[in-house]
This record gives sequence, C-alpha cells and structure tokens, in this order.
Amino acid sequence: MAARHDTAAPPVKEGGAAPGRPPAGTPSPEAARRRARLSRRWQRDMRWSPYAFVSPFFLLFLAFGLFPLLYTGWASLHQVELTAPTDMEWVGLRNFTRIFDDEFFWNAARNTLTIGIISTVPQLLMAMGLAHILNYKLRGSTFYRVIMLAPYATSIAAASLVFVLLFGRDYGMINWALGLVGIDAVDWQNDHWASQIAVSSIVIWRWTGYNALIYLAAMQAIPQDLYESAALDGANRWQQFFHVTLPALRPTILFTVVVSTIGASQLFGEPLLFDANKGASGGSQHQFQTLGLYLYEQGWVNQHLGRASAIAWTMFLILIVIGIVNYVISRRLRASS
Repeated sequence: MAARHDTAAPPVKEGGAAPGRPPAGTPSPEAARRRARLSRRWQRDMRWSPYAFVSPFFLLFLAFGLFPLLYTGWASLHQVELTAPTDMEWVGLRNFTRIFDDEFFWNAARNTLTIGIISTVPQLLMAMGLAHILNYKLRGSTFYRVIMLAPYATSIAAASLVFVLLFGRDYGMINWALGLVGIDAVDWQNDHWASQIAVSSIVIWRWTGYNALIYLAAMQAIPQDLYESAALDGANRWQQFFHVTLPALRPTILFTVVVSTIGASQLFGEPLLFDANKGASGGSQHQFQTLGLYLYEQGWVNQHLGRASAIAWTMFLILIVIGIVNYVISRRLRASS
C-alpha cells in the first residue's frame, strides 16, 4: 500500500503572510489606479485653479480695458467721425498736433490743474485733521466714520445737483449767507474763479471722508511705543503729531496725493452737472471745462472721434508721467527711511 503524502501548506511564520498573497493593507491594483488618477487630478487642480479664479478679471480687462485702449490709440491716428466709426482715414499724428495748437485744449489743461490744486490741497489737509481727531478714543467713533464715508457713497449726480442749488446766484444758500455779512451775491456759475471754487467744493465734500479713513487706518498702525517715547522726552501732542505721526504717514500721504491727482486729471461728472445748460463746454466762457469735458465735447458733441482719441491718449500719457514721478519719490522715501 502506497504511503500517504501530506499536502498541507507549510506553516506560516508568525507575523508574516502566506506565500503568493499580498501583504495585509496593500491596495488592490484597481484601487491603486484610482488613487493615481485622483492624485493627478488633484495636482492639476492645484496647478490650474488659481488661474481659473483670476481669469474673470483678465477677461473683463481685455474686453473693457486693453482693447478700448489699443483701439483708441489706433483711432487717434485716423480721421474718424462718430456718424461713421468704421470709415477711417490715416492722418498720422495730425490729431495730436491739432489739439496741441488748440487754445481750448490748453484752457482745459489749465482749468484741470487749478481745480485739481484747489480741491486736492484743502481736501487732504482736512482729511488729515479729521483722522487725527478720530484717532483718539471718542464715543461713537464708528458712527463718525460711517458719516464721513457717506459722501463717498453718494452719487455724483445727486451731490452736484444739491451744490447747484447751494451756489445759485439768486436763491442759493451760499449767497444768502454772504448777504448776511454784507457781501454782494456771487455769480458762481459764470465767474471764472468762483465757478472753479464751487466745482472744487463738490470734490472736497465727496472725497475728504474717504481720505480721512485712509489716514486713520495708517495712524492706527503706528506703534504706540513711539508716542510713549516722545511723551517721555517731553513732546506735547502737536510735537508728537509733527515728529512721529507725519513721518510715519509719508507713504500714505504720497499715495493719497497721487490718487487725488489722478482723480483730478479725470474730473468729469462734477463740472458737467454744475451747469447742465452749458453741458460739456464748462460754462459760458469755458471757465471750468476740464480735460474730461473737452474730450467729451470733441467726441460726442462735435463727433470727432479721432481727435477725442488723441485727447484720451494725451491724458493717459499724463497719468504715466504721474506714475513715474510717484515711483521716483517713493524710492527716495524708502532710501531715506
């Protein structure tokens, strides 16, 4: 009788696995492939998701920013009218030379400069003072901040119409107040300097609170140790303001000056609505016509799109110069600090 052979599997060592079987915890090939696909998908998501998030901005910028800029530059080299915007005749730089020889352009440039100075300097000084007051612990400080920001949230049309009523020649409240102290009524819309002061007052009213909140945020970022050290040295509040606060606010002051200058160079709504009867002419004598109004008058009143495009590019070059000046000054401030 043949001997029986034991065909049982060899004993498994303690802690090991049976021969031919994967170790415990090893994923199956299908699970490994699925995990690899998820890993590749996660890597693609991490790589491309940031670009997808910012793509709407760039798409809108291409459609409403870069394309109009390039098209305006191309139109400035052609003679083109609003009635036939597709009919372009190449004229080179003639539109630029014509506007530089136009006295109305230089009048608008002077008005833009003077209105910008009259509105920017008092606006920033008042904003600095208000921010300095609100920097102290006051009751209801949040309420005051909201009140200061309210003019900025008000529409230009509503604010301009209210100021037109205030500066009315016959029934305006400003002339009524001047009459109480014996001053004759002022023709705010037709007088040269009076009209520019009136337009500047609208800008001051709208933007003072906005700049005050910017200054206030910068003041609250100044370390209190500097004020304590100055107080120990015997400096009063005015000396602390001039020797601690102002030096620390130099970058912020430069920022507000540049932004206000850019805004003044593009001033449009306030002078347009201040005398709605004259429209884009900026008064009977063009006494408060800014570059923005001059551009509008040439493009949409006189229907010279080529000349208006040249004005737009001239204003754009002015803004580039302002940006370069800002860069140079900011570098010198960083170097000196």
